Amino acid sequence: MSANVETMMYVREVPWHGLGTMVAEAPTSKDALRLAGLDWKVEGRPIFDADGQEIPGFVANTRDSDGQVLGVVTNKYRVVQNEEAFAFTDHLIGGEVRYETAGSLRGGRQVWLLARMPAAKVAGDEVEPYLCFTNSHDCSSSVKVCMTPIRVVCNNTLNLALNSARRTWSMVHTGDISRKILEAQQTLELADRYMVELDAQAQRYANTTVRESWLNEMLAEWFPIQEDDGEQRQKNIQRMRDEFMVAYMMPDIKQFRGTAWGVINAASDMLHNTPRRKTETYDANNWSRIMVGHPLLDMIVSSCSKL
Repeated sequence: MSANVETMMYVREVPWHGLGTMVAEAPTSKDALRLAGLDWKVEGRPIFDADGQEIPGFVANTRDSDGQVLGVVTNKYRVVQNEEAFAFTDHLIGGEVRYETAGSLRGGRQVWLLARMPAAKVAGDEVEPYLCFTNSHDCSSSVKVCMTPIRVVCNNTLNLALNSARRTWSMVHTGDISRKILEAQQTLELADRYMVELDAQAQRYANTTVRESWLNEMLAEWFPIQEDDGEQRQKNIQRMRDEFMVAYMMPDIKQFRGTAWGVINAASDMLHNTPRRKTETYDANNWSRIMVGHPLLDMIVSSCSKL
């Protein structure tokens, strides 16, 4: 596990990202955070200069469990504790919605909790929709929710940007229980709307024929090689084109080959595969892309939408 990924937990089955420690169950968000090692609080502590003088207007967001500084922010910044950020999700739990995994990135600066929704069908394939809740303690982002549907047959992430439905949104945080219940209802409504629109778009893409000549043109556009690129860079870009075609020819895409939906699934598969050379920051960066989407995948989807 990368040094950028701290403790994680998952419930019963190893999730598609393959990280974490298995636990029997996490019936509440408080349980999930405790089992994932996220049951700590953040304190805004004063900052001093080399002469021992307090620096006005700024504080160090510090984890109380080990004194780790998570970020320097203005003293107007309001800390949203892990427990507070995710407590409202307990109102989502019921029926088939279950907590799946929780963890932290970048030394605790970013934390998340993942809930699995009931399985759905997208273009005839079984898909498991996930709601991902993220919070940061270094002022890099607000508390957000995003949809991450997983195509079961190949563990492909289908977190696609859609013009007709939101994939990510933010939440208001108050201590008002009625507000938390309302946010939970709105979250489920937005999630359901996204899945309905994802299926509608997938059906359209699955019925959109892709010519070989178009695909070759797009590969050159998605993975461009410039005249002044060095030999090694040209080889790397050509390898990405080749890896896309390998993904495009995989058996799980056979039924969609020759369509825009096959192209999108191949792109998702290629972009979320572990690279040959795994850098120290790969796990953190890849998890971030899983949560909020991959810009190259969004570009490929945009190209397909113009067909």
